[in-house]
Amino acid sequence: MVSGRMRIGYAALALLTLSATALVAAHVARAAAPGAPRESEFERAATDAMVLRGRQIVISHACGGCHGPTEDGVDQEGWLVGERSVEQQFLIGPCAVTPGAQPCFKTHPRNLTPDDETGLGRFTERQIFNALRYGVRPEDTPDVKITSTTPGQGNFPLHPHYLAPPMPWPSWRHMTDDELWAIAAYLKRGLKPVKNKVAESEGPPDFWASEYKEMPQIKLGSYPAPPFPTANERATEAKSTKKGK
Repeated sequence: MVSGRMRIGYAALALLTLSATALVAAHVARAAAPGAPRESEFERAATDAMVLRGRQIVISHACGGCHGPTEDGVDQEGWLVGERSVEQQFLIGPCAVTPGAQPCFKTHPRNLTPDDETGLGRFTERQIFNALRYGVRPEDTPDVKITSTTPGQGNFPLHPHYLAPPMPWPSWRHMTDDELWAIAAYLKRGLKPVKNKVAESEGPPDFWASEYKEMPQIKLGSYPAPPFPTANERATEAKSTKKGK
């Protein structure tokens, strides 16, 4: 016969098993539910400190100067919502100097808020990271880790669609991984989504691939940067100090 104490123990064990099963089932159901949010490893690891760091970088690098409303207008209406007036457009090509000259392309500062329809909400943080590091448009680049700068290798697009000038990604790409992930975290989770549809930037058929190599003002240098010191730099030797006797 089974004692009363043993029956209680069996009952408790059964209850614990059922509870654990129910929790697992509920978790699976939430993950499988249509529209259920799915966190990436980077989103799970992100912290408030990471978002705040990204905020500081965005402010100090004058993102608002192009994407609005002002370089450091984080507390102003329209912060990073993109172009809302003709004055924010950029003319790229000879027309920037001589009105009417050709070729002439108009580029439009995009909406950087996490709005799903008109902003960055539909892109992952990896896609934003890749845009900042490699200059590739997030809408034309899958959510994959890129390990090369050679087209067709290491997940780098065979025919890359680059961000339109004057986005300064050739300089931003030299930031550390932590800095770029922090920027992505701030844009995705530190901003309120704002619906503001911005027109697609104009550009040549190759999406600026040849221009980035030929235009002197945005010519790409080597990446990663050559190790210190180069022929133009010099390393300073640490001076040892001796205490007087």
